[in-house]
Amino acid sequence: MKKTTLFILGIFLFVVTAGVQAQDKKKDDENESAYKFKIIKKLPTTSVKNQGRSGTCWSFSSISFLESEILRKGLGEYDLSEMFIVRNTYYDKGLKYVRFHGKMNFGAGGAFHDVLEVMDKYGLVPESVYPGMNYGDYFKVHNHGELDDVTKAFLDAVIKNSSKTLTTSWKKAYACILDAYLGDYPHTFTYNGESYTPKTFARKLQLHADDYVEIGSYTHHPFYERFVLEVPDNWMYDKIYNVPLDDMMEIMYNAISKGYTIAWGADVSEKGFSWKNGIAIVPSEERPDLSGTEKERWEKLTEREKNRALYKFDKILPEKKITQEMRQQGFDDYATTDDHGMHIVGLAEDQNGNKYFIVKNSWGNSNHIYDGYFYASDAFVRLKTIDFVVHKDAIPKHIRKKLGL
Repeated sequence: MKKTTLFILGIFLFVVTAGVQAQDKKKDDENESAYKFKIIKKLPTTSVKNQGRSGTCWSFSSISFLESEILRKGLGEYDLSEMFIVRNTYYDKGLKYVRFHGKMNFGAGGAFHDVLEVMDKYGLVPESVYPGMNYGDYFKVHNHGELDDVTKAFLDAVIKNSSKTLTTSWKKAYACILDAYLGDYPHTFTYNGESYTPKTFARKLQLHADDYVEIGSYTHHPFYERFVLEVPDNWMYDKIYNVPLDDMMEIMYNAISKGYTIAWGADVSEKGFSWKNGIAIVPSEERPDLSGTEKERWEKLTEREKNRALYKFDKILPEKKITQEMRQQGFDDYATTDDHGMHIVGLAEDQNGNKYFIVKNSWGNSNHIYDGYFYASDAFVRLKTIDFVVHKDAIPKHIRKKLGL
């Protein structure tokens, strides 16, 4: 009797389990993207990091880029501190903001050249020396909401100063605010049993700012010359090299093929960008644009809003053919903005042979389809690139000659 009962129960559980598994498989099949990627080349990288709720993608992407440069040089793997860069950049930006009487942009945003400037001027430190999270155990990832509000309010108060004369203490007070949130400044430190300053540690890594070139492609300035890129986060008024669109793409493809990764600035608020699906394309079919930029803005959208805005990616979508004029129009009418800094580390293609750049992001890798990476189509990169940084040796010789490098 007991054996018969157990046998019947076993059959019942098997049928139920099989039915549930079939339903789960059906759901997986329905949600599965039609895009299948074959990696052509993927260059060595360090682990994916998470910028959390901070607007410091420019530091995370640049540090990731420099870490890959160190790997390329055969010097081993290093985990460098993004917040050491942020600490120095915020301080220098704050001083300039006061000198300009508040008549310039001050915020969390930055640019690739900020990182190269800090590296040259102040040095670099390991992540273990300066993690930059000095604001309580409650916060598991970077969260700069209060820091950004406090620093801006402090600097505005200094500028407003009713005495009409600045004190001799405001710079020290401002530095103390940064130290309170990010940690005491590491003037000296010990790493792997050796003593360093940030500058001596940077020299150990054999990185030199002069080896790197910042490039964009715009028609409102002459090609093969440098110009100040007109985006709000360019508080340093840094100049980039201007090249035609085809040259820009040739540089990027050549860089990856020769073993050089790319620090990439682009606009990810596009309708064809889907972090969930790990893809960025420029579909020919029109859909409503998203207004979000960084990950936290995406998180504020309801599932219904996300589904309404995003493409289903249940088939390979045809893309627009991008021209120089389309790029320029997007920049001129704010359709393309200086939105997000990322790290291009390889090339891939879909099953139809369409080319994609492999992009390392800084939004973590938890529950992500490609563990923190995504695939940006050739069309997306052509249209939505703001600028990028690459080692000068990654630039084809004939283009380098035109740039006078």
